[in-house]
Amino acid sequence: MAFILNIETATKNCSVCLAENGKPLALAEYAGEGYAHAEKLHVFIEEILQKAGITFKDLTAVAVSKGPGSYTGLRIGVSAAKGLCYALNIPLIAIDTLELIARKINVDNGVIIPMIDARRMEAYTAVFDTVYNKLREIKAEIITEDSFSDFEGEIHLAGDGAAKCREVLTSSRFVYHDDILYPSSAEMAGLSYDKHKKSDTVDVAYFEPFYLKDFIAGK
Repeated sequence: MAFILNIETATKNCSVCLAENGKPLALAEYAGEGYAHAEKLHVFIEEILQKAGITFKDLTAVAVSKGPGSYTGLRIGVSAAKGLCYALNIPLIAIDTLELIARKINVDNGVIIPMIDARRMEAYTAVFDTVYNKLREIKAEIITEDSFSDFEGEIHLAGDGAAKCREVLTSSRFVYHDDILYPSSAEMAGLSYDKHKKSDTVDVAYFEPFYLKDFIAGK
């Protein structure tokens, strides 16, 4: 029996899911304006453990969304995950954030492009097929009318970076999934369990989030 705590903080959605053998038992998340991760993350963790009736000592592993995404959000999530792994002496599992968005889309044709807002007309993107195999690696790219011209058929766009592309990507090939804005730890449950079974873990001491771009401090 494997209890895995899944933490997703790469975007505005602060999300925590406890899963047993890949099946979600309890979920807590909040995606309000601004970033409330520092205030809510540890509260959510305690809440879902209590709801499931287990303690920290029952955890088999901790999984964290590795990015790309918000620098601050990723730091908060990864720091919390590392702290738990150190204290409990359990493994750390890292999950691709963009794949979590892609897995919210269930279609039979075309390609799936999850998009995380990276300011102005730039977005973090990757390309997946309809069974979530990655066809193109993650990029931070400026979206133009020629973006994704290498791919044929329908192109399914989702994530908080997709909405701002409507005026640029106007072809009928582009299908916008407006109801899918943020990744969720719920999609991490099956992925983290699969990685756990294969002992696909990361080094707790040296693991760093996948920022993709350097941190730029605001005023």
